[in-house]
Amino acid sequence: MTVESGYADIFGPQVPRTGDDGQAATFALASAAYRDGPMEEILKADNEWHKSTVKPGRAWASIFRPNLGEAFSRAVVDRMLSPGRKPLIQSFGIEPQVVVEHCLAANRIRRERDNRLTAVFVICGLLFLPGFLVWLLAFVIRTNIDKSDNKRASAFGTALLLAVGALAVLFLIKMPFTGFWAWYARAAVIMPVVGWFWAKRICERTARDLRERWAALLEGSSIGAKVPEAVPTSPGESQAEQLRQSLARLSAEQQSNSVFYAGPKGVLGMGTRWGAWQLAEDLVPADPTREIHPFRSWDVIRSIHDQLRMLERGPLNTGGFPKPSIRHWIVTPIGENASAVSRPEGTDVEAYQVKQHAVQEICNRQQFGSGDRHYLGVQWTLWDGQLIITMMTTVTVLHSTLRIEVTGHALGPVNPLFMAKPTAPTKQVTKSFKRWETRTVKLPLVTTNEVVRLAVRAPLTHHRFAPMLNWLGGSLGLPEPFGLRHAWADQPWRHRFMADDALRAATPVLRVVHAAAIRVLEENGVDTEKFGSRSSALSVVVQDPTPKKADVYDA
Repeated sequence: MTVESGYADIFGPQVPRTGDDGQAATFALASAAYRDGPMEEILKADNEWHKSTVKPGRAWASIFRPNLGEAFSRAVVDRMLSPGRKPLIQSFGIEPQVVVEHCLAANRIRRERDNRLTAVFVICGLLFLPGFLVWLLAFVIRTNIDKSDNKRASAFGTALLLAVGALAVLFLIKMPFTGFWAWYARAAVIMPVVGWFWAKRICERTARDLRERWAALLEGSSIGAKVPEAVPTSPGESQAEQLRQSLARLSAEQQSNSVFYAGPKGVLGMGTRWGAWQLAEDLVPADPTREIHPFRSWDVIRSIHDQLRMLERGPLNTGGFPKPSIRHWIVTPIGENASAVSRPEGTDVEAYQVKQHAVQEICNRQQFGSGDRHYLGVQWTLWDGQLIITMMTTVTVLHSTLRIEVTGHALGPVNPLFMAKPTAPTKQVTKSFKRWETRTVKLPLVTTNEVVRLAVRAPLTHHRFAPMLNWLGGSLGLPEPFGLRHAWADQPWRHRFMADDALRAATPVLRVVHAAAIRVLEENGVDTEKFGSRSSALSVVVQDPTPKKADVYDA
Protein backbone atom coordinates (compact mmCIF):
# COMPACT_ATOMS: atom_id res chain seq x y z
CA MET A 1 0.00 0.00 0.00
CA THR A 2 1.42 3.34 -1.03
CA VAL A 3 0.84 6.42 1.08
CA GLU A 4 1.63 9.91 -0.22
CA SER A 5 4.29 11.04 2.18
CA GLY A 6 7.99 11.71 2.48
CA TYR A 7 8.66 8.12 1.39
CA ALA A 8 7.92 6.24 -1.77
CA ASP A 9 6.38 3.33 0.11
CA ILE A 10 5.77 3.09 3.83
CA PHE A 11 6.76 -0.59 3.78
CA GLY A 12 9.73 -0.12 1.47
CA PRO A 13 13.08 1.61 1.86
CA GLN A 14 12.92 4.95 3.62
CA VAL A 15 14.13 7.21 0.82
CA PRO A 16 13.07 10.81 1.47
CA ARG A 17 11.87 12.84 -1.49
CA THR A 18 14.06 15.83 -2.20
CA GLY A 19 13.91 18.76 -4.52
CA ASP A 20 10.11 19.07 -4.55
CA ASP A 21 8.83 22.29 -6.12
CA GLY A 22 5.89 24.29 -4.83
CA GLN A 23 6.27 23.17 -1.24
CA ALA A 24 7.22 26.43 0.48
CA ALA A 25 4.06 26.48 2.62
CA THR A 26 4.46 22.80 3.55
CA PHE A 27 8.06 23.19 4.64
CA ALA A 28 7.33 26.46 6.48
CA LEU A 29 4.71 24.76 8.64
CA ALA A 30 6.91 21.68 9.09
CA SER A 31 9.79 23.87 10.31
CA ALA A 32 7.74 24.81 13.38
CA ALA A 33 8.38 21.32 14.75
CA TYR A 34 12.12 22.07 15.03
CA ARG A 35 11.89 25.58 16.48
CA ASP A 36 12.88 26.84 19.89
CA GLY A 37 11.61 29.97 21.58
CA PRO A 38 8.59 30.57 23.81
CA MET A 39 5.41 28.62 23.17
CA GLU A 40 3.40 31.88 23.20
CA GLU A 41 4.96 32.92 19.87
CA ILE A 42 2.41 30.75 18.05
CA LEU A 43 -0.30 33.20 19.13
CA LYS A 44 1.26 35.83 16.85
CA ALA A 45 0.43 33.64 13.85
CA ASP A 46 -3.31 33.49 14.57
CA ASN A 47 -5.69 35.21 12.16
CA GLU A 48 -9.02 36.86 12.94
CA TRP A 49 -11.01 33.66 12.45
CA HIS A 50 -8.89 30.96 14.06
CA LYS A 51 -7.26 31.30 17.47
CA SER A 52 -4.78 29.02 19.17
CA THR A 53 -4.71 28.76 22.93
CA VAL A 54 -1.88 28.28 25.39
CA LYS A 55 -3.08 26.15 28.25
CA PRO A 56 -1.11 27.32 31.31
CA GLY A 57 0.58 24.90 33.65
CA ARG A 58 1.21 25.34 37.34
CA ALA A 59 2.77 28.67 38.27
CA TRP A 60 5.34 27.01 40.53
CA ALA A 61 6.33 24.50 37.81
CA SER A 62 7.46 26.86 35.05
CA ILE A 63 10.62 24.80 34.63
CA PHE A 64 8.44 22.11 32.97
CA ARG A 65 7.07 24.56 30.39
CA PRO A 66 7.58 23.39 26.76
CA ASN A 67 9.08 25.57 24.06
CA LEU A 68 7.40 26.29 20.72
CA GLY A 69 8.73 23.27 18.81
CA GLU A 70 7.99 20.82 21.60
CA ALA A 71 4.43 22.09 22.07
CA PHE A 72 3.67 22.37 18.33
CA SER A 73 4.94 18.93 17.31
CA ARG A 74 3.21 17.22 20.23
CA ALA A 75 -0.08 19.02 19.63
CA VAL A 76 -0.10 18.34 15.88
CA VAL A 77 0.72 14.65 16.27
CA ASP A 78 -1.92 14.15 18.97
CA ARG A 79 -4.57 16.04 17.00
CA MET A 80 -3.93 14.45 13.60
CA LEU A 81 -2.94 10.87 14.43
CA SER A 82 -4.83 9.93 17.61
CA PRO A 83 -7.13 6.92 17.01
CA GLY A 84 -10.25 8.71 18.29
CA ARG A 85 -9.53 12.13 16.82
CA LYS A 86 -12.17 14.47 15.42
CA PRO A 87 -12.39 15.04 11.65
CA LEU A 88 -9.84 17.37 10.08
CA ILE A 89 -10.21 20.15 7.53
CA GLN A 90 -8.36 19.58 4.26
CA SER A 91 -5.12 21.49 3.86
CA PHE A 92 -5.18 22.68 0.26
CA GLY A 93 -1.84 23.67 -1.19
CA ILE A 94 0.26 21.65 1.26
CA GLU A 95 0.92 18.03 2.14
CA PRO A 96 -0.23 17.64 5.76
CA GLN A 97 1.33 14.20 6.01
CA VAL A 98 4.77 15.70 5.36
CA VAL A 99 4.21 18.19 8.21
CA VAL A 100 3.08 15.40 10.54
CA GLU A 101 6.08 13.26 9.61
CA HIS A 102 8.44 16.12 10.47
CA CYS A 103 6.64 16.50 13.81
CA LEU A 104 7.16 12.78 14.43
CA ALA A 105 10.81 13.10 13.43
CA ALA A 106 11.29 16.08 15.77
CA ASN A 107 9.66 14.14 18.59
CA ARG A 108 11.98 11.21 17.93
CA ILE A 109 15.09 13.44 18.00
CA ARG A 110 13.98 14.98 21.28
CA ARG A 111 13.08 11.58 22.70
CA GLU A 112 16.59 10.28 21.96
CA ARG A 113 18.02 13.38 23.65
CA ASP A 114 15.72 12.91 26.63
CA ASN A 115 16.74 9.26 26.99
CA ARG A 116 20.36 10.38 27.34
CA LEU A 117 19.38 13.19 29.71
CA THR A 118 17.39 10.73 31.80
CA ALA A 119 20.51 8.58 32.19
CA VAL A 120 22.43 11.69 33.27
CA PHE A 121 19.62 12.59 35.68
CA VAL A 122 19.69 9.16 37.30
CA ILE A 123 23.49 8.95 37.57
CA CYS A 124 24.22 12.54 38.59
CA GLY A 125 20.95 13.60 40.15
CA LEU A 126 18.78 10.86 41.56
CA LEU A 127 21.68 8.98 43.15
CA PHE A 128 22.81 12.23 44.77
CA LEU A 129 19.38 13.65 45.46
CA PRO A 130 20.14 16.02 48.39
CA GLY A 131 22.74 18.00 46.45
CA PHE A 132 20.65 17.90 43.29
CA LEU A 133 17.62 19.39 45.05
CA VAL A 134 19.68 22.25 46.48
CA TRP A 135 21.12 23.12 43.06
CA LEU A 136 17.71 22.75 41.42
CA LEU A 137 16.07 25.04 43.96
CA ALA A 138 18.70 27.69 43.26
CA PHE A 139 18.13 27.44 39.51
CA VAL A 140 14.33 27.57 39.86
CA ILE A 141 14.55 30.71 41.99
CA ARG A 142 16.96 32.26 39.50
CA THR A 143 14.71 31.35 36.54
CA ASN A 144 11.68 32.97 38.15
CA ILE A 145 13.69 36.08 39.00
CA ASP A 146 15.04 36.30 35.43
CA LYS A 147 11.48 36.69 34.13
CA SER A 148 11.41 40.14 35.69
CA ASP A 149 12.47 43.13 33.58
CA ASN A 150 14.14 44.61 36.64
CA LYS A 151 17.91 44.47 36.10
CA ARG A 152 18.51 44.53 39.83
CA ALA A 153 16.34 41.45 40.26
CA SER A 154 18.25 39.66 37.49
CA ALA A 155 21.54 40.56 39.12
CA PHE A 156 20.19 39.26 42.42
CA GLY A 157 19.37 35.91 40.77
CA THR A 158 22.90 35.56 39.46
CA ALA A 159 24.31 36.56 42.85
CA LEU A 160 22.12 33.93 44.51
CA LEU A 161 23.52 31.21 42.26
CA LEU A 162 27.07 32.36 42.95
CA ALA A 163 26.34 32.36 46.68
CA VAL A 164 25.12 28.76 46.47
CA GLY A 165 28.33 27.88 44.63
CA ALA A 166 30.43 29.58 47.31
CA LEU A 167 28.57 27.72 50.04
CA ALA A 168 29.15 24.46 48.17
CA VAL A 169 32.91 25.12 48.08
CA LEU A 170 32.88 26.01 51.78
CA PHE A 171 30.91 22.84 52.49
CA LEU A 172 33.56 20.78 50.70
CA ILE A 173 36.35 22.40 52.71
CA LYS A 174 34.61 22.30 56.11
CA MET A 175 33.01 18.88 55.78
CA PRO A 176 30.87 18.13 58.89
CA PHE A 177 30.82 14.40 58.17
CA THR A 178 33.41 11.63 58.21
CA GLY A 179 33.75 8.26 56.60
CA PHE A 180 31.27 7.16 53.89
CA TRP A 181 28.87 10.07 54.40
CA ALA A 182 31.70 12.57 53.92
CA TRP A 183 32.49 11.13 50.51
CA TYR A 184 28.78 10.91 49.64
CA ALA A 185 28.26 14.57 50.64
CA ARG A 186 31.19 15.65 48.46
CA ALA A 187 29.77 13.67 45.55
CA ALA A 188 26.30 15.15 46.16
CA VAL A 189 27.79 18.63 45.70
CA ILE A 190 30.02 17.83 42.72
CA MET A 191 28.04 15.27 40.68
CA PRO A 192 25.06 17.57 39.84
CA VAL A 193 27.58 20.07 38.44
CA VAL A 194 29.29 17.33 36.44
CA GLY A 195 25.87 16.21 35.24
CA TRP A 196 25.08 19.76 34.13
CA PHE A 197 28.22 19.90 31.93
CA TRP A 198 27.38 16.46 30.52
CA ALA A 199 23.77 17.46 29.86
CA LYS A 200 24.89 20.73 28.25
CA ARG A 201 26.89 18.88 25.59
CA ILE A 202 23.92 16.61 24.84
CA CYS A 203 21.54 19.58 24.59
CA GLU A 204 23.85 21.61 22.36
CA ARG A 205 24.33 18.72 19.94
CA THR A 206 20.57 18.21 19.64
CA ALA A 207 19.89 21.95 19.37
CA ARG A 208 22.31 22.23 16.44
CA ASP A 209 20.62 19.29 14.72
CA LEU A 210 17.14 20.79 15.16
CA ARG A 211 18.24 24.21 13.95
CA GLU A 212 19.96 22.75 10.88
CA ARG A 213 16.72 20.98 9.95
CA TRP A 214 14.72 24.16 10.58
CA ALA A 215 17.01 26.18 8.28
CA ALA A 216 17.17 23.46 5.62
CA LEU A 217 13.37 23.32 5.29
CA LEU A 218 13.08 27.08 4.82
CA GLU A 219 15.94 27.08 2.30
CA GLY A 220 14.08 24.54 0.18
CA SER A 221 16.41 21.57 0.53
CA SER A 222 13.40 19.50 1.66
CA ILE A 223 15.23 17.17 4.01
CA GLY A 224 13.43 13.92 4.61
CA ALA A 225 11.67 13.16 7.87
CA LYS A 226 12.86 9.77 9.16
CA VAL A 227 9.99 8.00 10.90
CA PRO A 228 11.14 4.38 11.37
CA GLU A 229 8.46 3.81 14.00
CA ALA A 230 5.82 4.06 11.23
CA VAL A 231 7.23 1.03 9.36
CA PRO A 232 6.10 -2.31 10.84
CA THR A 233 8.86 -4.91 10.59
CA SER A 234 6.79 -7.81 11.94
CA PRO A 235 3.07 -8.65 12.30
CA GLY A 236 3.24 -8.19 16.08
CA GLU A 237 4.21 -4.51 16.04
CA SER A 238 0.80 -3.09 16.87
CA GLN A 239 1.98 0.47 17.58
CA ALA A 240 3.78 0.76 14.25
CA GLU A 241 0.78 -0.66 12.42
CA GLN A 242 -1.55 1.75 14.22
CA LEU A 243 0.69 4.69 13.26
CA ARG A 244 0.81 3.50 9.66
CA GLN A 245 -2.99 3.29 9.55
CA SER A 246 -3.30 6.76 11.08
CA LEU A 247 -1.03 8.22 8.39
CA ALA A 248 -3.03 6.43 5.70
CA ARG A 249 -6.27 7.77 7.20
CA LEU A 250 -4.82 11.28 7.19
CA SER A 251 -3.91 10.96 3.51
CA ALA A 252 -7.39 9.64 2.64
CA GLU A 253 -9.16 12.43 4.51
CA GLN A 254 -7.02 15.00 2.70
CA GLN A 255 -8.53 13.72 -0.58
CA SER A 256 -12.14 13.97 0.65
CA ASN A 257 -14.65 15.79 -1.58
CA SER A 258 -16.61 17.03 1.44
CA VAL A 259 -16.00 20.57 2.75
CA PHE A 260 -17.68 22.84 5.30
CA TYR A 261 -19.12 26.33 5.06
CA ALA A 262 -18.74 28.25 8.35
CA GLY A 263 -20.61 31.49 7.64
CA PRO A 264 -18.29 34.54 7.55
CA LYS A 265 -15.27 32.23 7.75
CA GLY A 266 -16.13 30.95 4.28
CA VAL A 267 -15.34 27.41 3.16
CA LEU A 268 -12.92 26.03 5.73
CA GLY A 269 -9.62 25.35 4.04
CA MET A 270 -10.44 27.50 1.00
CA GLY A 271 -10.72 30.89 2.65
CA THR A 272 -13.38 33.55 2.85
CA ARG A 273 -15.71 34.38 -0.02
CA TRP A 274 -14.53 37.67 -1.51
CA GLY A 275 -16.91 37.92 -4.48
CA ALA A 276 -20.20 36.47 -5.79
CA TRP A 277 -21.84 36.82 -9.23
CA GLN A 278 -25.32 35.46 -9.97
CA LEU A 279 -27.06 34.91 -13.27
CA ALA A 280 -30.77 34.17 -12.76
CA GLU A 281 -33.38 34.24 -15.53
CA ASP A 282 -36.61 32.43 -16.42
CA LEU A 283 -36.59 29.33 -18.59
CA VAL A 284 -38.63 30.37 -21.65
CA PRO A 285 -38.92 28.24 -24.82
CA ALA A 286 -37.04 29.61 -27.82
CA ASP A 287 -39.93 28.35 -30.00
CA PRO A 288 -43.34 29.23 -28.45
CA THR A 289 -44.87 26.25 -30.25
CA ARG A 290 -42.58 23.78 -28.57
CA GLU A 291 -41.79 22.95 -24.97
CA ILE A 292 -38.33 23.02 -23.46
CA HIS A 293 -36.51 19.71 -23.71
CA PRO A 294 -36.20 18.41 -20.13
CA PHE A 295 -32.74 18.66 -18.59
CA ARG A 296 -31.29 18.70 -15.07
CA SER A 297 -28.84 20.80 -13.10
CA TRP A 298 -26.26 18.05 -13.48
CA ASP A 299 -26.37 18.44 -17.29
CA VAL A 300 -25.41 22.10 -16.94
CA ILE A 301 -22.72 21.35 -14.37
CA ARG A 302 -21.22 18.61 -16.53
CA SER A 303 -20.94 20.99 -19.49
CA ILE A 304 -19.32 23.63 -17.27
CA HIS A 305 -16.90 21.00 -15.95
CA ASP A 306 -15.83 20.05 -19.48
CA GLN A 307 -15.23 23.67 -20.49
CA LEU A 308 -13.28 24.54 -17.34
CA ARG A 309 -10.72 21.92 -18.32
CA MET A 310 -9.82 24.15 -21.24
CA LEU A 311 -8.85 27.12 -19.05
CA GLU A 312 -5.15 26.38 -19.42
CA ARG A 313 -5.46 26.76 -23.20
CA GLY A 314 -5.64 30.10 -24.98
CA PRO A 315 -5.38 31.66 -28.45
CA LEU A 316 -2.05 33.32 -27.63
CA ASN A 317 1.21 31.80 -26.43
CA THR A 318 1.57 34.08 -23.41
CA GLY A 319 1.65 31.75 -20.44
CA GLY A 320 -1.68 32.15 -18.72
CA PHE A 321 -3.35 29.72 -16.34
CA PRO A 322 -1.46 26.68 -15.04
CA LYS A 323 -3.44 23.45 -14.96
CA PRO A 324 -6.17 23.78 -12.31
CA SER A 325 -7.74 21.18 -10.06
CA ILE A 326 -11.43 20.73 -10.95
CA ARG A 327 -13.60 18.82 -8.49
CA HIS A 328 -17.20 18.34 -7.46
CA TRP A 329 -17.63 19.36 -3.83
CA ILE A 330 -20.33 18.50 -1.32
CA VAL A 331 -20.59 21.52 0.99
CA THR A 332 -22.01 21.08 4.49
CA PRO A 333 -23.11 24.17 6.47
CA ILE A 334 -21.86 24.51 10.05
CA GLY A 335 -22.08 27.27 12.65
CA GLU A 336 -19.66 30.16 12.58
CA ASN A 337 -18.31 29.21 16.02
CA ALA A 338 -18.59 25.43 15.61
CA SER A 339 -15.77 23.62 17.40
CA ALA A 340 -16.03 20.42 15.36
CA VAL A 341 -17.30 19.06 12.07
CA SER A 342 -18.95 15.79 11.13
CA ARG A 343 -18.25 14.22 7.76
CA PRO A 344 -21.00 12.49 5.74
CA GLU A 345 -21.41 8.80 6.50
CA GLY A 346 -23.39 5.88 5.13
CA THR A 347 -23.50 3.69 2.05
CA ASP A 348 -22.98 6.70 -0.24
CA VAL A 349 -19.57 7.46 1.27
CA GLU A 350 -16.40 5.42 0.82
CA ALA A 351 -12.95 6.40 2.14
CA TYR A 352 -14.22 9.93 2.92
CA GLN A 353 -15.42 10.30 -0.70
CA VAL A 354 -19.09 10.95 -1.50
CA LYS A 355 -19.84 8.61 -4.38
CA GLN A 356 -20.60 9.93 -7.85
CA HIS A 357 -24.28 8.96 -7.91
CA ALA A 358 -24.83 10.69 -4.55
CA VAL A 359 -23.08 13.82 -5.85
CA GLN A 360 -25.45 13.90 -8.83
CA GLU A 361 -28.48 13.38 -6.59
CA ILE A 362 -27.48 16.28 -4.32
CA CYS A 363 -26.82 18.47 -7.36
CA ASN A 364 -30.27 17.76 -8.81
CA ARG A 365 -32.41 17.59 -5.67
CA GLN A 366 -30.99 19.48 -2.67
CA GLN A 367 -31.35 23.07 -3.85
CA PHE A 368 -33.70 24.48 -1.23
CA GLY A 369 -34.06 23.94 2.52
CA SER A 370 -31.78 21.96 4.81
CA GLY A 371 -29.10 19.58 3.69
CA ASP A 372 -25.81 19.58 1.86
CA ARG A 373 -25.27 21.44 -1.41
CA HIS A 374 -23.26 20.70 -4.53
CA TYR A 375 -20.58 23.04 -5.91
CA LEU A 376 -18.20 22.63 -8.81
CA GLY A 377 -14.82 24.03 -7.88
CA VAL A 378 -11.83 25.07 -9.96
CA GLN A 379 -8.74 25.62 -7.85
CA TRP A 380 -5.20 26.89 -8.40
CA THR A 381 -2.30 26.43 -6.01
CA LEU A 382 0.14 29.28 -6.64
CA TRP A 383 3.20 30.93 -5.12
CA ASP A 384 4.71 27.64 -3.90
CA GLY A 385 1.53 26.79 -2.04
CA GLN A 386 1.23 30.23 -0.45
CA LEU A 387 -1.91 31.23 -2.39
CA ILE A 388 -5.01 29.12 -2.95
CA ILE A 389 -7.55 30.49 -5.43
CA THR A 390 -10.89 28.65 -5.65
CA MET A 391 -13.84 29.55 -7.84
CA MET A 392 -17.03 27.69 -6.89
CA THR A 393 -20.04 27.25 -9.20
CA THR A 394 -23.52 26.03 -8.28
CA VAL A 395 -26.60 25.64 -10.47
CA THR A 396 -30.14 25.70 -9.05
CA VAL A 397 -33.59 25.55 -10.63
CA LEU A 398 -36.55 26.84 -8.60
CA HIS A 399 -39.90 26.86 -10.42
CA SER A 400 -38.96 28.26 -13.86
CA THR A 401 -35.90 30.25 -12.74
CA LEU A 402 -32.42 28.90 -13.39
CA ARG A 403 -29.67 30.45 -11.30
CA ILE A 404 -25.96 30.09 -11.92
CA GLU A 405 -23.84 31.41 -9.04
CA VAL A 406 -20.07 31.79 -9.17
CA THR A 407 -18.20 32.69 -5.98
CA GLY A 408 -14.52 33.46 -5.41
CA HIS A 409 -12.54 32.20 -2.41
CA ALA A 410 -8.92 33.00 -1.60
CA LEU A 411 -6.58 31.65 1.07
CA GLY A 412 -3.42 33.68 1.59
CA PRO A 413 0.15 32.83 2.64
CA VAL A 414 1.10 31.20 5.91
CA ASN A 415 1.96 33.67 8.63
CA PRO A 416 5.48 35.18 8.40
CA LEU A 417 6.27 33.61 11.79
CA PHE A 418 6.71 30.27 10.00
CA MET A 419 9.05 31.81 7.43
CA ALA A 420 11.56 33.12 9.98
CA LYS A 421 14.95 31.39 9.77
CA PRO A 422 17.04 30.54 12.84
CA THR A 423 19.47 33.19 14.02
CA ALA A 424 22.37 32.86 16.39
CA PRO A 425 21.48 34.23 19.84
CA THR A 426 23.23 37.53 20.52
CA LYS A 427 22.92 40.57 22.75
CA GLN A 428 24.13 44.16 22.73
CA VAL A 429 26.53 45.17 25.52
CA THR A 430 28.19 48.47 26.34
CA LYS A 431 31.91 48.74 25.69
CA SER A 432 34.05 48.95 28.80
CA PHE A 433 35.91 52.17 27.99
CA LYS A 434 33.64 53.75 25.36
CA ARG A 435 30.35 53.78 27.24
CA TRP A 436 28.61 55.52 24.36
CA GLU A 437 29.27 52.53 22.03
CA THR A 438 27.90 49.00 22.04
CA ARG A 439 29.09 45.71 20.63
CA THR A 440 27.37 42.45 19.75
CA VAL A 441 28.20 39.42 21.86
CA LYS A 442 27.32 35.87 20.82
CA LEU A 443 25.41 33.92 23.43
CA PRO A 444 25.53 30.15 23.99
CA LEU A 445 23.11 28.23 21.79
CA VAL A 446 21.69 26.57 24.90
CA THR A 447 21.56 28.65 28.06
CA THR A 448 22.16 27.41 31.58
CA ASN A 449 18.47 27.60 32.44
CA GLU A 450 17.56 25.74 29.26
CA VAL A 451 19.90 22.85 30.13
CA VAL A 452 18.30 22.55 33.56
CA ARG A 453 14.78 22.71 32.06
CA LEU A 454 15.50 19.97 29.55
CA ALA A 455 17.23 17.75 32.11
CA VAL A 456 14.37 18.03 34.61
CA ARG A 457 11.69 17.45 31.94
CA ALA A 458 13.48 14.50 30.37
CA PRO A 459 12.21 11.71 32.69
CA LEU A 460 8.60 12.90 32.17
CA THR A 461 8.62 13.14 28.36
CA HIS A 462 7.69 9.50 27.91
CA HIS A 463 4.15 9.20 26.54
CA ARG A 464 2.97 7.58 29.78
CA PHE A 465 3.74 10.77 31.68
CA ALA A 466 2.57 13.19 28.97
CA PRO A 467 -0.68 14.15 30.80
CA MET A 468 1.28 14.93 33.97
CA LEU A 469 3.83 16.98 32.00
CA ASN A 470 1.04 18.95 30.33
CA TRP A 471 -0.58 19.57 33.70
CA LEU A 472 2.71 20.82 35.17
CA GLY A 473 4.09 22.88 32.28
CA GLY A 474 1.10 23.62 30.08
CA SER A 475 0.36 22.76 26.47
CA LEU A 476 -0.74 24.21 23.13
CA GLY A 477 -4.40 24.15 22.11
CA LEU A 478 -4.94 24.16 18.33
CA PRO A 479 -7.75 26.18 16.70
CA GLU A 480 -10.86 24.15 15.92
CA PRO A 481 -12.12 22.92 13.51
CA PHE A 482 -8.47 22.20 12.82
CA GLY A 483 -6.67 22.10 9.50
CA LEU A 484 -2.97 22.84 9.14
CA ARG A 485 -3.28 25.25 6.21
CA HIS A 486 -6.19 27.54 7.09
CA ALA A 487 -5.37 27.76 10.81
CA TRP A 488 -2.38 30.06 10.25
CA ALA A 489 -3.18 31.67 6.88
CA ASP A 490 -3.15 35.42 6.31
CA GLN A 491 -5.34 37.32 3.89
CA PRO A 492 -3.80 37.63 0.39
CA TRP A 493 -4.96 41.21 -0.13
CA ARG A 494 -1.89 42.77 1.51
CA HIS A 495 0.30 41.18 -1.18
CA ARG A 496 -0.16 43.12 -4.43
CA PHE A 497 0.61 40.31 -6.89
CA MET A 498 -1.31 37.67 -4.94
CA ALA A 499 -4.33 39.96 -4.87
CA ASP A 500 -3.97 40.55 -8.61
CA ASP A 501 -3.89 36.80 -9.30
CA ALA A 502 -7.05 36.21 -7.26
CA LEU A 503 -8.94 39.04 -8.96
CA ARG A 504 -7.77 38.16 -12.48
CA ALA A 505 -9.00 34.58 -12.22
CA ALA A 506 -12.63 35.62 -11.75
CA THR A 507 -13.37 37.09 -15.21
CA PRO A 508 -12.27 34.15 -17.44
CA VAL A 509 -13.88 31.60 -15.11
CA LEU A 510 -17.16 33.49 -15.06
CA ARG A 511 -17.24 33.78 -18.85
CA VAL A 512 -16.44 30.09 -19.37
CA VAL A 513 -19.18 29.10 -16.90
CA HIS A 514 -21.77 31.31 -18.57
CA ALA A 515 -20.82 30.22 -22.10
CA ALA A 516 -21.03 26.51 -21.18
CA ALA A 517 -24.37 26.98 -19.43
CA ILE A 518 -25.89 28.99 -22.29
CA ARG A 519 -24.78 26.32 -24.77
CA VAL A 520 -26.71 23.66 -22.79
CA LEU A 521 -29.77 25.91 -22.66
CA GLU A 522 -29.67 26.45 -26.41
CA GLU A 523 -29.36 22.72 -27.06
CA ASN A 524 -32.48 22.13 -24.99
CA GLY A 525 -34.64 24.75 -26.66
CA VAL A 526 -34.39 27.60 -24.13
CA ASP A 527 -34.51 31.26 -25.17
CA THR A 528 -31.07 32.52 -24.12
CA GLU A 529 -31.44 36.19 -25.05
CA LYS A 530 -31.95 37.36 -21.44
CA PHE A 531 -29.26 34.98 -20.20
CA GLY A 532 -26.84 36.44 -22.73
CA SER A 533 -27.66 40.04 -21.78
CA ARG A 534 -27.31 39.28 -18.09
CA SER A 535 -24.01 37.47 -18.73
CA SER A 536 -22.65 40.51 -20.57
CA ALA A 537 -23.64 42.76 -17.68
CA LEU A 538 -21.91 40.45 -15.18
CA SER A 539 -18.78 40.46 -17.36
CA VAL A 540 -18.58 44.18 -16.73
CA VAL A 541 -19.31 43.91 -13.01
CA VAL A 542 -16.71 41.19 -12.43
CA GLN A 543 -13.98 43.59 -13.55
CA ASP A 544 -14.46 45.65 -10.41
CA PRO A 545 -10.99 45.30 -8.82
CA THR A 546 -12.14 45.51 -5.20
CA PRO A 547 -12.61 42.32 -3.11
CA LYS A 548 -15.63 42.33 -0.81
CA LYS A 549 -16.60 40.51 2.36
CA ALA A 550 -19.31 38.62 0.51
CA ASP A 551 -20.27 36.45 3.49
CA VAL A 552 -20.85 39.37 5.87
CA TYR A 553 -24.44 40.33 5.12
CA ASP A 554 -25.24 43.89 6.21
CA ALA A 555 -28.82 43.23 7.24
